Amino acid sequence: MSDIIANGPTDISQLWIEDPGHRTALLGEAGRQFDFFATSVDPAGGFHTLDFSGAPIPNQLRELHTVTRMVHSFALAQMLGHDGAADIVDHGLRYLRSHHHDAVHGGYFWAVEGRAPVDDRKLAYGHTFVLLAAASALQAGHPNAEALLEETWILMEEKFWEDEHGLFADEWNRDWTPFSDYRGMNANMHSVESLLTAYEATERGTFLDRAGRILDFFVAQIASQEGWRMPEHYDSNWQIDRSYSGNPMFRPAGTTPGHSFELGRLLLQHWDLSGRPESAAPEHARRLIEQALKDAWNWDLGGFAYTLGDGGKVAIADRYWWPVTEAIGAMAALLKLEGRAEDEEWYRRLWIFADAHLIDHGRGGWYSELDEQNRPISRQFPGKPDIYHSVQAALFPLTPGLSRHARDLKRLDPVTGELN
Repeated sequence: MSDIIANGPTDISQLWIEDPGHRTALLGEAGRQFDFFATSVDPAGGFHTLDFSGAPIPNQLRELHTVTRMVHSFALAQMLGHDGAADIVDHGLRYLRSHHHDAVHGGYFWAVEGRAPVDDRKLAYGHTFVLLAAASALQAGHPNAEALLEETWILMEEKFWEDEHGLFADEWNRDWTPFSDYRGMNANMHSVESLLTAYEATERGTFLDRAGRILDFFVAQIASQEGWRMPEHYDSNWQIDRSYSGNPMFRPAGTTPGHSFELGRLLLQHWDLSGRPESAAPEHARRLIEQALKDAWNWDLGGFAYTLGDGGKVAIADRYWWPVTEAIGAMAALLKLEGRAEDEEWYRRLWIFADAHLIDHGRGGWYSELDEQNRPISRQFPGKPDIYHSVQAALFPLTPGLSRHARDLKRLDPVTGELN
């Protein structure tokens, strides 16, 4: 048992997110993650994927979302005062420009190997993470971040935004000719995340407005009619495509309950940034989150099923780390909002499971997938591919509000996790 669990009070009426012992332990967990993933820096450019021990996996493939998420995560580390974080942010931003950026047609390649693009599509999913990286780096004080944010937003608005729908299209060829007529929830959900972060970095109302339009479509119009589950796939007219089955990792068929945790938290963040108006946003966020908990939690083994089919029936039962991290963030948001006992029970259940099976306490980082005996495996993801999800699970419960996490990380005592 780690300090994350041992230091938490047993009385359910005492919230762990307010307990000094738990907060100190969360800060320590975040620090171990930063130390582990700092070794992924490749002096030749970009970031290595690390195996379970932290050794680089011999592969020069660099995907856009991995690079940008590292920049975002270490910008959070920089604002927390973590040594060396600013250099990693700078390393990642320079690599984006030197390797992923398309100097001929503009925009960013999805995947490169060396300096050669191996997947030259222009994806909204990847570009919105460039926007997130720029917005977080701007809040951390990087001198080139504001220009990157402005350039990326102009491109996203011109190439991806469909104003008649209030949503982002998904994908183009390298030269911006049409690649497909696919439309998806995932890229738009992460665009809400990026837009809200950009708003927090700039106070530009356009970002808040666009995030609100996306949320209105997926939550008020779609989820409310779909049993508070979120269909992933759509056609060019933004009608649900129930027969679609694409990439089994990034575009699986059906619904993905882990995304409901993310979207619920983001809905509360948007509502908070909008001044907490009288609206159904808090109720809708809770319904999204609670439906995903009900549908997907594995009561025998713990963790969440990856995807659901018709009527919320489990489709892919594989259990990954990231839905657990997103559920932790969602429950922390609900606790800050209302502090219900049942939310505290879930928050503790999630951390107890993660502590026992997902966190590598000896070496750092989180295991990405578990087998049927709760042993770490690497079927879909090599090694430990990601800090983004797991470090936010450790950091977001430490901030006092539903929004402006980056600002409040600067106020945290770097040892105790208490606010200054």
